[in-house]
Amino acid sequence: MSLKFIFMLTRNDQTVKDAEEYLETVLNCGVKHIGFKDIGLPFVKLKILNEKIKKYGAESYLEVVSLDKDSEMLSAQTAVDIGVDNLLGGTNIQSVLPIIKGSKIRYFPFPGEIVGHPSVLSGSIEEIVKSSSKLVGYEGVHGLDLLAYRFVGDVFSLMKAVSSITDKPVIIAGSIDSKKKIIEVMKSGAQAFTIGTAALDGVYTSKGNNLNAQLSKIIEDVTEINTKDL
Repeated sequence: MSLKFIFMLTRNDQTVKDAEEYLETVLNCGVKHIGFKDIGLPFVKLKILNEKIKKYGAESYLEVVSLDKDSEMLSAQTAVDIGVDNLLGGTNIQSVLPIIKGSKIRYFPFPGEIVGHPSVLSGSIEEIVKSSSKLVGYEGVHGLDLLAYRFVGDVFSLMKAVSSITDKPVIIAGSIDSKKKIIEVMKSGAQAFTIGTAALDGVYTSKGNNLNAQLSKIIEDVTEINTKDL
C-alpha cells in the first residue's frame, strides 16, 4: 500500500488564519489530502475551506485539538455539519461515535494519553499499544491518529508496535519535517502521515522555502519512497 501524504493547513496545532489563501497553492501542487484543526478559524470559514477542498477533488480532514469532552463533542458536531471526509484525533470516543454515526465520516482517534498544547503523547510504548488495541475494536473507528513524533522515546519502535496490532490505517501526525522521518513512517507499516508547520515555515529540506517548493519536494520524496523497495 502506498504511503499517503496529508497536508495540514495548520501551524502550532491551529488552523492558520490565511488557510484559504494557501489552499490555491496546495491544490495547484496536486495535493489530494488536505486538513485543518478544529481551532484557529470560526465555523463559517472552516465550512468554506472544506467546501473548496472537496470542490477540487481533494479529501478533507478535521483534526481535533481540544481534548475536554464538551469541546471534543462540539468539534465532532462541527465535522458533521461542515461535511468533512475524515475526523482525526480526540480521545473521548464514546461521546464522539454517537455524533458521527450515520455520517460518512471516517474516524481516527488518538491512542495513548495526550497532554498540553501543542499536543504531546505521553506514556510507555506498552501503554500506547494497549490503548490502540482497545480503540480499533470499536465499530465506527476506522483507524488511528498516532502522535508518534510528539512522543519522548523510541519513535520508530512505537510506530511499528502500533501498526502491527491492527489492519486499520495508522496515520502518523506531529512534527514530521524530513524525508528521513517519512521513510521511518513507511518502514514502520503506517499508511499515512501529516505535515503542516514544517512546510508552511519552510523547514522541510528543499531548494526553496516557499510553500510551493516545500510541497513539491515532499510529493517528490513520497513518490520516490512509494516506488522504491526500502
